[in-house]
Amino acid sequence: MNSVLHKAMEDTVYFDLSAGSLRDLNSTLQGLDAKTNQTAWTITNPRGAHALAVGVTAPVAITIDGHAGYYACGMNDGAAITITGNAGTGLAENMMSGSVHVLGDASQSAGATAHGGLLIIEGNASARCGISMKGVDIVVKGNVGHMSAFMAQSGNLVVCGDAGDALGDSLYEARLFVKGKVASLGADCEVKPMTDEDKTILAGLLAKAGSDANPDEFTRYGSARKLYNFHVDNAGAY
Repeated sequence: MNSVLHKAMEDTVYFDLSAGSLRDLNSTLQGLDAKTNQTAWTITNPRGAHALAVGVTAPVAITIDGHAGYYACGMNDGAAITITGNAGTGLAENMMSGSVHVLGDASQSAGATAHGGLLIIEGNASARCGISMKGVDIVVKGNVGHMSAFMAQSGNLVVCGDAGDALGDSLYEARLFVKGKVASLGADCEVKPMTDEDKTILAGLLAKAGSDANPDEFTRYGSARKLYNFHVDNAGAY
């Protein structure tokens, strides 16, 4: 192994981005076979680089040791990725499976268009968290910004703090669970009864995220289904 890529005693492979290129890093990770024995990776000196660890399809564990820039972990399909700092815009965009865990805060559009997997944000998420989500589970232990879950189609968004304006605007069938205050609801989003199925889903996601929040303290939001088909009386909401 060279100075860029080396293997430690505990079998973790380290990639130093102060010595190697982002292109080489992503090419290496994307080239891993599903049956690789190099299952633990640590990326050092990320220094806020954009598009870190994108397009990984092998079931490996990756630690980004520091802050990540835009579009980190995009298109993840099976890897378990941890970011020890903050993450920029578009975190885990279009994730298919696996998990992404941010120990700090996330900027806008976290989990955008994601089809599956689990996204955990220990801190706060900015605007449009979960925009157009298509099956992903997102747990934010802090607050989310305005327009979160805009056009969210399926999956679950759990917010342990507060939510900004226009939560769930133009919502489809995603479930939204918020423990704190909601500044305002978006078009066609409304409070829903918390069913036993909802409580089971919420409790399971909180457990996966390592949260001790009480499911009984959350409010469930969902689609009023008034915008599914055009009606002139609802024209102003489109």
